[in-house]
Amino acid sequence: MTVEQIHVDTLVVGAGQAGVAMSEHLSTLGVPHLVLERSRVAEAWRTGRWDSLVANGPAWHDRFPGLEFSIDPDGFAAKDQVADYFEAYAQKINAPIRTGVEVRKVLRNSGRPGFTVETSAGVIQANRVVAATGPFQRPVIPPIAPRDSALEQIHSADYRNPQQLPAGAVLVVGAGSSGVQIADELQRAGRQVYLSVGAHDRPPRSYRNRDFCWWLGVLGEWDAEIAKPGREHVTIAVSGARGGQTIDFRALAHQGITLVGLTRAFDGQRVSFQADLVENLARGDENYLALLDAADAYIARNGLDLPLEPEARRRLPDPDCVQQPLLELDLAAAGVTSIIWATGYAVDFTWLQVDAFTEHGKPRHQRGVSSEPGIYFIGLPWLSRRGSSFIWGVWHDAKHIADHIATQRKYQAYSDAAQQPAPAENQTKTFSPVGAL
Repeated sequence: MTVEQIHVDTLVVGAGQAGVAMSEHLSTLGVPHLVLERSRVAEAWRTGRWDSLVANGPAWHDRFPGLEFSIDPDGFAAKDQVADYFEAYAQKINAPIRTGVEVRKVLRNSGRPGFTVETSAGVIQANRVVAATGPFQRPVIPPIAPRDSALEQIHSADYRNPQQLPAGAVLVVGAGSSGVQIADELQRAGRQVYLSVGAHDRPPRSYRNRDFCWWLGVLGEWDAEIAKPGREHVTIAVSGARGGQTIDFRALAHQGITLVGLTRAFDGQRVSFQADLVENLARGDENYLALLDAADAYIARNGLDLPLEPEARRRLPDPDCVQQPLLELDLAAAGVTSIIWATGYAVDFTWLQVDAFTEHGKPRHQRGVSSEPGIYFIGLPWLSRRGSSFIWGVWHDAKHIADHIATQRKYQAYSDAAQQPAPAENQTKTFSPVGAL
Protein backbone atom coordinates (compact mmCIF):
# COMPACT_ATOMS: atom_id res chain seq x y z
CA MET A 1 0.00 0.00 0.00
CA THR A 2 1.37 3.41 -0.93
CA VAL A 3 0.97 6.73 0.84
CA GLU A 4 -1.61 7.76 -1.74
CA GLN A 5 -5.19 7.98 -0.50
CA ILE A 6 -7.30 4.90 -1.25
CA HIS A 7 -10.95 3.98 -0.64
CA VAL A 8 -12.26 0.69 0.74
CA ASP A 9 -15.74 -0.45 1.60
CA THR A 10 -14.85 -2.12 4.90
CA LEU A 11 -11.58 -1.72 6.78
CA VAL A 12 -10.66 -4.35 9.37
CA VAL A 13 -8.05 -3.26 11.91
CA GLY A 14 -6.01 -6.19 13.23
CA ALA A 15 -5.02 -9.53 11.68
CA GLY A 16 -5.21 -11.83 14.65
CA GLN A 17 -7.91 -14.46 15.03
CA ALA A 18 -10.65 -11.80 14.97
CA GLY A 19 -9.42 -10.07 11.82
CA VAL A 20 -8.90 -13.34 9.93
CA ALA A 21 -12.39 -14.53 10.90
CA MET A 22 -13.91 -11.24 9.73
CA SER A 23 -12.09 -11.48 6.42
CA GLU A 24 -13.43 -14.97 5.75
CA HIS A 25 -17.06 -14.01 6.33
CA LEU A 26 -16.79 -10.72 4.44
CA SER A 27 -15.27 -12.55 1.46
CA THR A 28 -18.01 -15.18 1.56
CA LEU A 29 -20.61 -12.40 1.33
CA GLY A 30 -18.75 -10.54 -1.41
CA VAL A 31 -17.95 -7.50 0.74
CA PRO A 32 -14.84 -5.66 -0.55
CA HIS A 33 -12.48 -5.14 2.36
CA LEU A 34 -8.93 -4.64 3.54
CA VAL A 35 -7.29 -5.93 6.72
CA LEU A 36 -4.49 -3.86 8.23
CA GLU A 37 -1.99 -5.30 10.72
CA ARG A 38 0.79 -3.25 12.28
CA SER A 39 3.08 -6.27 12.68
CA ARG A 40 2.56 -9.82 11.36
CA VAL A 41 -0.51 -12.03 11.20
CA ALA A 42 -1.24 -13.33 14.72
CA GLU A 43 1.79 -11.44 16.04
CA ALA A 44 0.53 -11.50 19.64
CA TRP A 45 0.75 -15.29 19.68
CA ARG A 46 4.40 -15.14 18.63
CA THR A 47 5.85 -12.28 20.66
CA GLY A 48 3.18 -11.40 23.22
CA ARG A 49 3.28 -14.70 25.10
CA TRP A 50 5.80 -16.65 27.15
CA ASP A 51 7.95 -19.30 25.46
CA SER A 52 6.23 -22.42 26.80
CA LEU A 53 2.62 -21.26 26.35
CA VAL A 54 0.15 -23.67 24.77
CA ALA A 55 -3.52 -23.16 23.97
CA ASN A 56 -5.91 -23.68 26.87
CA GLY A 57 -8.31 -25.70 24.73
CA PRO A 58 -7.65 -28.90 22.74
CA ALA A 59 -6.92 -28.64 19.02
CA TRP A 60 -10.28 -30.15 18.03
CA HIS A 61 -12.05 -27.32 19.82
CA ASP A 62 -9.90 -24.17 19.61
CA ARG A 63 -9.95 -23.71 15.83
CA PHE A 64 -11.99 -22.36 12.93
CA PRO A 65 -14.36 -24.75 11.09
CA GLY A 66 -12.45 -24.55 7.79
CA LEU A 67 -9.07 -25.92 8.89
CA GLU A 68 -7.76 -28.43 11.42
CA PHE A 69 -4.48 -28.26 13.31
CA SER A 70 -1.79 -30.64 12.12
CA ILE A 71 -1.41 -32.15 15.61
CA ASP A 72 -3.28 -34.68 17.73
CA PRO A 73 -6.85 -33.32 17.96
CA ASP A 74 -6.79 -33.91 21.72
CA GLY A 75 -3.45 -32.11 22.07
CA PHE A 76 -2.80 -28.48 22.92
CA ALA A 77 -1.15 -26.35 20.26
CA ALA A 78 1.99 -24.41 21.18
CA LYS A 79 1.86 -20.66 20.69
CA ASP A 80 3.89 -20.70 17.45
CA GLN A 81 1.67 -23.49 16.10
CA VAL A 82 -1.35 -21.28 16.77
CA ALA A 83 0.29 -18.36 14.95
CA ASP A 84 1.22 -20.64 12.03
CA TYR A 85 -2.38 -21.87 11.96
CA PHE A 86 -3.78 -18.37 11.50
CA GLU A 87 -1.18 -17.53 8.85
CA ALA A 88 -2.16 -20.70 6.98
CA TYR A 89 -5.84 -19.88 7.36
CA ALA A 90 -5.33 -16.36 6.02
CA GLN A 91 -3.55 -17.81 2.98
CA LYS A 92 -6.25 -20.45 2.53
CA ILE A 93 -9.02 -17.85 2.29
CA ASN A 94 -6.79 -15.41 0.38
CA ALA A 95 -7.42 -12.72 2.97
CA PRO A 96 -6.52 -9.19 1.71
CA ILE A 97 -4.12 -8.44 4.56
CA ARG A 98 -1.51 -5.68 4.53
CA THR A 99 1.08 -6.12 7.29
CA GLY A 100 3.41 -3.49 8.72
CA VAL A 101 0.72 -0.77 8.58
CA GLU A 102 -0.41 0.87 11.81
CA VAL A 103 -3.80 2.56 12.11
CA ARG A 104 -3.29 5.79 14.03
CA LYS A 105 -6.62 7.56 13.91
CA VAL A 106 -10.19 6.99 12.71
CA LEU A 107 -12.52 9.98 12.33
CA ARG A 108 -16.09 10.16 11.05
CA ASN A 109 -16.42 12.26 7.92
CA SER A 110 -18.49 15.42 8.14
CA GLY A 111 -21.24 15.94 5.58
CA ARG A 112 -20.49 12.71 3.74
CA PRO A 113 -20.57 9.00 4.53
CA GLY A 114 -17.76 6.97 6.00
CA PHE A 115 -14.56 7.54 7.90
CA THR A 116 -11.13 9.01 7.33
CA VAL A 117 -8.45 6.61 8.54
CA GLU A 118 -4.93 7.85 9.14
CA THR A 119 -2.29 5.13 8.93
CA SER A 120 1.49 4.86 8.91
CA ALA A 121 1.28 4.38 5.14
CA GLY A 122 -1.18 7.10 4.23
CA VAL A 123 -4.88 7.97 4.40
CA ILE A 124 -7.74 5.56 3.74
CA GLN A 125 -11.40 6.41 3.18
CA ALA A 126 -13.63 3.61 4.51
CA ASN A 127 -17.39 3.19 4.56
CA ARG A 128 -17.10 0.96 7.63
CA VAL A 129 -14.42 0.10 10.19
CA VAL A 130 -14.17 -3.13 12.19
CA ALA A 131 -12.01 -2.97 15.33
CA ALA A 132 -10.47 -6.46 15.51
CA THR A 133 -7.67 -5.65 17.91
CA GLY A 134 -8.91 -8.00 20.64
CA PRO A 135 -9.08 -7.67 24.43
CA PHE A 136 -5.36 -7.94 25.23
CA GLN A 137 -4.18 -4.49 24.20
CA ARG A 138 -2.79 -2.75 27.28
CA PRO A 139 -1.24 -4.76 30.15
CA VAL A 140 -2.61 -3.62 33.50
CA ILE A 141 -0.42 -3.31 36.59
CA PRO A 142 -2.44 -2.11 39.59
CA PRO A 143 -1.53 1.16 41.30
CA ILE A 144 -0.46 -0.70 44.46
CA ALA A 145 2.75 -1.80 42.68
CA PRO A 146 5.73 -0.67 44.77
CA ARG A 147 8.11 2.00 43.51
CA ASP A 148 11.25 0.02 44.32
CA SER A 149 14.07 -0.13 41.81
CA ALA A 150 15.56 -3.09 43.67
CA LEU A 151 12.64 -5.26 42.54
CA GLU A 152 12.29 -6.56 38.99
CA GLN A 153 8.64 -6.02 38.09
CA ILE A 154 7.07 -7.15 34.82
CA HIS A 155 3.62 -7.93 33.55
CA SER A 156 2.90 -11.47 32.40
CA ALA A 157 2.77 -10.06 28.86
CA ASP A 158 6.52 -9.45 29.12
CA TYR A 159 7.42 -12.73 30.80
CA ARG A 160 9.20 -15.24 28.55
CA ASN A 161 11.05 -17.79 30.70
CA PRO A 162 12.66 -18.21 34.15
CA GLN A 163 16.09 -17.28 32.81
CA GLN A 164 15.09 -13.67 32.15
CA LEU A 165 14.53 -13.00 35.87
CA PRO A 166 17.30 -12.23 38.35
CA ALA A 167 18.22 -14.94 40.85
CA GLY A 168 15.90 -15.14 43.83
CA ALA A 169 12.32 -15.86 44.82
CA VAL A 170 9.35 -14.58 42.83
CA LEU A 171 5.95 -13.20 43.82
CA VAL A 172 3.33 -13.92 41.16
CA VAL A 173 0.21 -11.78 41.56
CA GLY A 174 -2.84 -13.26 39.88
CA ALA A 175 -3.98 -16.86 39.71
CA GLY A 176 -5.80 -17.11 36.42
CA SER A 177 -4.47 -19.30 33.63
CA SER A 178 -1.39 -17.13 33.03
CA GLY A 179 -0.41 -16.64 36.66
CA VAL A 180 -0.78 -20.31 37.56
CA GLN A 181 1.19 -21.58 34.57
CA ILE A 182 4.00 -19.06 35.12
CA ALA A 183 4.18 -19.83 38.85
CA ASP A 184 4.30 -23.55 38.14
CA GLU A 185 7.05 -23.11 35.53
CA LEU A 186 9.14 -20.96 37.86
CA GLN A 187 8.82 -23.42 40.74
CA ARG A 188 9.79 -26.35 38.51
CA ALA A 189 12.83 -24.31 37.45
CA GLY A 190 13.97 -24.22 41.07
CA ARG A 191 12.57 -20.86 42.19
CA GLN A 192 10.82 -20.20 45.46
CA VAL A 193 7.42 -18.89 44.39
CA TYR A 194 4.67 -17.03 46.23
CA LEU A 195 1.35 -17.12 44.35
CA SER A 196 -1.30 -14.52 45.21
CA VAL A 197 -4.71 -16.15 44.69
CA GLY A 198 -7.89 -14.14 44.19
CA ALA A 199 -11.40 -15.15 43.15
CA HIS A 200 -11.38 -17.68 40.33
CA ASP A 201 -13.29 -20.42 38.52
CA ARG A 202 -11.55 -23.79 38.49
CA PRO A 203 -13.01 -26.23 35.96
CA PRO A 204 -11.61 -29.75 35.61
CA ARG A 205 -9.28 -30.15 32.67
CA SER A 206 -11.31 -33.21 31.82
CA TYR A 207 -13.94 -35.34 33.54
CA ARG A 208 -15.25 -38.78 32.69
CA ASN A 209 -13.26 -38.88 29.47
CA ARG A 210 -14.42 -35.52 28.14
CA ASP A 211 -12.51 -32.22 28.10
CA PHE A 212 -14.03 -29.32 30.01
CA CYS A 213 -14.50 -27.49 26.67
CA TRP A 214 -16.87 -30.28 25.63
CA TRP A 215 -18.71 -30.12 28.94
CA LEU A 216 -19.22 -26.36 28.74
CA GLY A 217 -20.50 -26.87 25.20
CA VAL A 218 -23.10 -29.56 25.87
CA LEU A 219 -24.20 -27.82 29.07
CA GLY A 220 -24.83 -24.60 27.15
CA GLU A 221 -22.28 -22.59 29.12
CA TRP A 222 -20.33 -21.33 26.09
CA ASP A 223 -23.54 -19.90 24.64
CA ALA A 224 -24.61 -18.12 27.84
CA GLU A 225 -25.41 -14.56 26.76
CA ILE A 226 -25.31 -12.89 30.18
CA ALA A 227 -22.61 -13.32 32.80
CA LYS A 228 -23.76 -14.31 36.25
CA PRO A 229 -23.88 -11.23 38.53
CA GLY A 230 -20.49 -10.59 40.08
CA ARG A 231 -18.76 -13.16 37.84
CA GLU A 232 -18.09 -10.99 34.79
CA HIS A 233 -14.38 -10.56 35.51
CA VAL A 234 -13.59 -13.72 37.48
CA THR A 235 -10.53 -15.45 36.06
CA ILE A 236 -10.52 -19.07 34.90
CA ALA A 237 -7.73 -21.31 36.20
CA VAL A 238 -7.25 -23.84 33.42
CA SER A 239 -4.21 -25.01 31.49
CA GLY A 240 -3.13 -27.17 28.58
CA ALA A 241 0.49 -27.27 29.80
CA ARG A 242 2.26 -30.64 29.89
CA GLY A 243 -0.60 -32.34 28.09
CA GLY A 244 -3.34 -30.70 30.12
CA GLN A 245 -4.01 -31.19 33.82
CA THR A 246 -6.62 -29.87 36.22
CA ILE A 247 -5.25 -26.93 38.17
CA ASP A 248 -5.29 -27.80 41.86
CA PHE A 249 -4.00 -25.04 44.12
CA ARG A 250 -3.45 -27.44 47.01
CA ALA A 251 -1.34 -29.65 44.74
CA LEU A 252 0.70 -26.61 43.74
CA ALA A 253 1.27 -25.85 47.42
CA HIS A 254 2.33 -29.44 48.19
CA GLN A 255 4.64 -29.12 45.19
CA GLY A 256 6.41 -26.21 46.87
CA ILE A 257 4.54 -23.02 45.90
CA THR A 258 3.46 -20.80 48.80
CA LEU A 259 -0.14 -19.66 48.34
CA VAL A 260 -1.23 -16.29 49.72
CA GLY A 261 -4.44 -14.30 49.49
CA LEU A 262 -5.23 -11.33 47.31
CA THR A 263 -2.39 -8.80 47.34
CA ARG A 264 -3.52 -5.79 49.34
CA ALA A 265 -0.69 -3.24 49.67
CA PHE A 266 3.05 -2.60 49.75
CA ASP A 267 4.88 -0.69 52.46
CA GLY A 268 8.55 -0.45 51.66
CA GLN A 269 9.88 -4.00 51.54
CA ARG A 270 6.74 -5.46 53.11
CA VAL A 271 3.67 -6.68 51.26
CA SER A 272 0.35 -7.46 52.92
CA PHE A 273 -2.31 -9.90 51.73
CA GLN A 274 -6.04 -10.15 52.27
CA ALA A 275 -7.21 -12.83 54.73
CA ASP A 276 -9.24 -14.44 51.94
CA LEU A 277 -7.11 -17.35 50.72
CA VAL A 278 -9.27 -20.05 52.31
CA GLU A 279 -12.44 -18.37 51.02
CA ASN A 280 -11.07 -18.03 47.48
CA LEU A 281 -10.01 -21.68 47.38
CA ALA A 282 -13.42 -22.76 48.71
CA ARG A 283 -15.26 -20.82 46.00
CA GLY A 284 -12.98 -22.32 43.37
CA ASP A 285 -13.75 -25.78 44.76
CA GLU A 286 -17.46 -24.97 44.67
CA ASN A 287 -17.22 -24.02 40.99
CA TYR A 288 -15.27 -27.21 40.25
CA LEU A 289 -17.73 -29.51 42.03
CA ALA A 290 -20.73 -27.77 40.45
CA LEU A 291 -19.42 -28.65 37.00
CA LEU A 292 -18.86 -32.28 38.05
CA ASP A 293 -22.45 -32.41 39.35
CA ALA A 294 -23.81 -30.92 36.14
CA ALA A 295 -21.78 -33.37 34.07
CA ASP A 296 -23.01 -36.36 36.10
CA ALA A 297 -26.61 -35.19 35.70
CA TYR A 298 -26.15 -34.76 31.95
CA ILE A 299 -24.72 -38.28 31.63
CA ALA A 300 -27.59 -39.78 33.60
CA ARG A 301 -30.22 -37.76 31.72
CA ASN A 302 -28.89 -38.82 28.32
CA GLY A 303 -27.90 -42.39 29.17
CA LEU A 304 -24.26 -41.93 28.15
CA ASP A 305 -21.75 -44.70 28.72
CA LEU A 306 -18.85 -42.70 30.15
CA PRO A 307 -16.49 -44.11 32.80
CA LEU A 308 -16.95 -43.16 36.42
CA GLU A 309 -14.24 -40.95 37.93
CA PRO A 310 -14.68 -40.94 41.72
CA GLU A 311 -11.09 -39.76 42.28
CA ALA A 312 -12.04 -36.41 40.70
CA ARG A 313 -13.90 -35.56 43.92
CA ARG A 314 -11.05 -36.37 46.25
CA ARG A 315 -9.40 -33.35 47.83
CA LEU A 316 -5.84 -33.09 49.00
CA PRO A 317 -5.32 -32.04 52.63
CA ASP A 318 -4.80 -28.35 53.21
CA PRO A 319 -1.08 -27.51 53.14
CA ASP A 320 0.50 -25.36 55.86
CA CYS A 321 0.19 -22.16 53.81
CA VAL A 322 -3.59 -22.67 53.69
CA GLN A 323 -3.98 -23.72 57.33
CA GLN A 324 -1.93 -20.72 58.48
CA PRO A 325 -2.10 -18.16 55.64
CA LEU A 326 0.56 -15.48 55.40
CA LEU A 327 -0.92 -12.02 55.85
CA GLU A 328 2.37 -10.19 55.45
CA LEU A 329 5.73 -10.90 53.83
CA ASP A 330 9.07 -9.18 54.14
CA LEU A 331 10.24 -9.37 50.54
CA ALA A 332 13.92 -8.86 51.33
CA ALA A 333 13.94 -11.44 54.12
CA ALA A 334 12.13 -13.93 51.86
CA GLY A 335 14.65 -13.33 49.07
CA VAL A 336 12.00 -12.04 46.66
CA THR A 337 13.73 -10.20 43.82
CA SER A 338 10.96 -10.25 41.19
CA ILE A 339 7.24 -9.60 40.95
CA ILE A 340 5.20 -10.81 37.99
CA TRP A 341 1.87 -9.08 37.60
CA ALA A 342 -0.55 -11.55 35.99
CA THR A 343 -3.30 -9.00 36.42
CA GLY A 344 -4.92 -8.89 33.02
CA TYR A 345 -5.34 -6.34 30.27
CA ALA A 346 -7.41 -3.34 29.31
CA VAL A 347 -8.62 -2.37 25.86
CA ASP A 348 -7.09 0.63 24.12
CA PHE A 349 -9.22 2.31 21.48
CA THR A 350 -7.61 5.76 21.62
CA TRP A 351 -7.07 5.50 17.87
CA LEU A 352 -10.81 5.12 17.28
CA GLN A 353 -12.00 8.70 17.76
CA VAL A 354 -15.72 8.24 17.18
CA ASP A 355 -18.84 8.35 19.34
CA ALA A 356 -18.86 4.65 20.18
CA PHE A 357 -17.81 4.56 23.83
CA THR A 358 -19.25 5.08 27.29
CA GLU A 359 -17.90 7.75 29.61
CA HIS A 360 -15.63 5.04 31.03
CA GLY A 361 -14.17 4.22 27.61
CA LYS A 362 -16.00 0.93 27.10
CA PRO A 363 -17.40 0.16 23.63
CA ARG A 364 -21.15 0.68 23.23
CA HIS A 365 -22.42 -2.14 21.06
CA GLN A 366 -24.97 -4.89 20.58
CA ARG A 367 -23.29 -8.14 19.54
CA GLY A 368 -20.42 -6.12 18.08
CA VAL A 369 -22.60 -3.64 16.18
CA SER A 370 -21.64 -0.26 17.58
CA SER A 371 -23.90 2.59 18.59
CA GLU A 372 -21.87 4.60 16.04
CA PRO A 373 -23.22 3.50 12.61
CA GLY A 374 -20.48 1.94 10.53
CA ILE A 375 -18.25 0.99 13.48
CA TYR A 376 -17.99 -2.63 14.65
CA PHE A 377 -16.16 -4.53 17.40
CA ILE A 378 -15.01 -8.16 17.29
CA GLY A 379 -13.00 -10.37 19.65
CA LEU A 380 -14.06 -8.82 22.96
CA PRO A 381 -15.12 -10.89 26.00
CA TRP A 382 -18.87 -11.42 26.19
CA LEU A 383 -19.39 -9.71 22.83
CA SER A 384 -22.42 -11.94 22.32
CA ARG A 385 -21.79 -14.89 24.62
CA ARG A 386 -19.35 -16.44 27.06
CA GLY A 387 -17.29 -17.96 24.25
CA SER A 388 -16.89 -14.71 22.30
CA SER A 389 -13.21 -14.13 23.04
CA PHE A 390 -12.22 -17.73 22.28
CA ILE A 391 -11.01 -18.79 18.83
CA TRP A 392 -14.18 -20.58 17.74
CA GLY A 393 -16.39 -17.94 19.39
CA VAL A 394 -14.72 -15.15 17.43
CA TRP A 395 -15.48 -16.98 14.19
CA HIS A 396 -19.22 -17.16 14.96
CA ASP A 397 -19.41 -13.54 16.12
CA ALA A 398 -17.66 -12.45 12.93
CA LYS A 399 -20.39 -14.11 10.87
CA HIS A 400 -23.07 -12.05 12.61
CA ILE A 401 -21.18 -8.80 12.03
CA ALA A 402 -20.45 -9.64 8.39
CA ASP A 403 -24.14 -10.37 7.83
CA HIS A 404 -25.00 -6.97 9.29
CA ILE A 405 -22.49 -5.25 7.01
CA ALA A 406 -23.79 -7.08 3.94
CA THR A 407 -27.35 -6.04 4.73
CA GLN A 408 -26.35 -2.40 5.19
CA ARG A 409 -24.59 -2.49 1.83
CA LYS A 410 -27.82 -3.61 0.18
CA TYR A 411 -29.77 -0.76 1.71
CA GLN A 412 -27.09 1.65 0.56
CA ALA A 413 -27.11 0.16 -2.94
CA TYR A 414 -30.85 0.71 -3.14
CA SER A 415 -30.45 4.31 -1.97
CA ASP A 416 -27.75 4.95 -4.55
CA ALA A 417 -29.84 3.40 -7.31
CA ALA A 418 -32.86 5.48 -6.32
CA GLN A 419 -30.88 8.64 -6.99
CA GLN A 420 -30.00 7.60 -10.54
CA PRO A 421 -32.29 8.46 -13.50
CA ALA A 422 -34.53 5.56 -14.44
CA PRO A 423 -33.25 3.92 -17.67
CA ALA A 424 -36.77 3.21 -18.90
CA GLU A 425 -40.22 4.58 -18.18
CA ASN A 426 -42.21 2.84 -15.43
CA GLN A 427 -39.20 0.72 -14.35
CA THR A 428 -39.53 -0.46 -10.74
CA LYS A 429 -36.82 -0.98 -8.15
CA THR A 430 -36.57 -4.10 -6.06
CA PHE A 431 -34.68 -4.80 -2.86
CA SER A 432 -34.26 -7.75 -0.53
CA PRO A 433 -32.06 -7.29 2.54
CA VAL A 434 -31.71 -11.05 2.93
CA GLY A 435 -31.46 -12.12 -0.71
CA ALA A 436 -29.39 -11.31 -3.75
CA LEU A 437 -29.71 -7.84 -5.22
